[in-house]
Amino acid sequence: MSLPPPNVIANARKAMAVLAHRDTPFIFNEWYAAAFGSEVTRQLLSRTLLGKRVVLYRSESGQAVALEDRCAHRSYPLSRGHLEGDVLVCGYHGFRYDTQGELINVPSQHNCPRGIGVREYPLFEQGPLLWIWLGDPALLGTRQPPRLDWIEMPDWECSSGYFHHPGNYVSMHENLMDLTHLSFLHASTIGTPDYASAPYELDLKEGHYKLMRNVVPTTLSPVWGKTTGLDGVNTAARIATSEFLSPALHQVSVTFYDSALALDNRPEFHIRTAHILTPQTQGALHYFIVHGRDFALDDKAIGEFMHEQLFAAFNEDVEGLGALEAMIQGADEDSYEISVASDAPAIAMRRYLKKRADAEADEKLIASDRP
Repeated sequence: MSLPPPNVIANARKAMAVLAHRDTPFIFNEWYAAAFGSEVTRQLLSRTLLGKRVVLYRSESGQAVALEDRCAHRSYPLSRGHLEGDVLVCGYHGFRYDTQGELINVPSQHNCPRGIGVREYPLFEQGPLLWIWLGDPALLGTRQPPRLDWIEMPDWECSSGYFHHPGNYVSMHENLMDLTHLSFLHASTIGTPDYASAPYELDLKEGHYKLMRNVVPTTLSPVWGKTTGLDGVNTAARIATSEFLSPALHQVSVTFYDSALALDNRPEFHIRTAHILTPQTQGALHYFIVHGRDFALDDKAIGEFMHEQLFAAFNEDVEGLGALEAMIQGADEDSYEISVASDAPAIAMRRYLKKRADAEADEKLIASDRP
């Protein structure tokens, strides 16, 4: 088949132009994951987040600190310095900064310039995650840090992991929003053939996009069948909800049970996965994952098996979207993309991201013109 008529391609491109994509500016006024809390110690940790270089460490009291990773003198990376108590010492000329980023000493002169320093970034620590605010300090209180209460509940068992993804966060959010790909990209791990065609419901609100898919009856893939005891049961139910909660957070919740059993006499098994996405640059992503379950809490073997299988599946996402990213970068003038019905929540989500990114960019432009 030859390419569709030029007007079809033009309309497809026009439809995609109003959606966020790999070159859409970052949304800074949001809480993003900076690191797992266990990564941040008394050793200086440098990390690029939304294109900004940040140095992370803990004070002697254990409080996490995040500063701009740049000395105010000659822009030497502060992460190449060292700590003396709670003072960060630049490794180039020895300029010294307190935990608020204020310059407190210049070794080469007696008097220290006043009102000089580097930006301190607010942090919020919950469970294994350390969240950071990189946006306008004046807007800090307008958005609350994500709350993933199940991570800290005693009746949930959690595991976590990290991928450095060679792609952008928009395509990863879209990947998580439309799980029809489970039947194909994850055919050997967590997917089943009937998943893509299962009925679904949508709940699309501004900034909160939810897709609920009911795969009933089904036969579960080994990672779910073996861990729930429903292995080989052809009347199993898999009720999955995929939610976009913020530019930094996507959550998938799944309930499993045997649909052949009476409602009041069937055990249910619940899992949740927080997919936490922090852009490093336009073409690279910090991909944090926390997975939890409310069953087999004391079974170490089941926990290890589930972690191994799930992170093999998540790696399939990383590799698949890496291949997609390479294809987009090499696209020529004839390239175009279409959307289908199952893309509706992802389309709404991408339109929202574009709207917020454009609004922030416009506000920065207006602010730069103010006297």
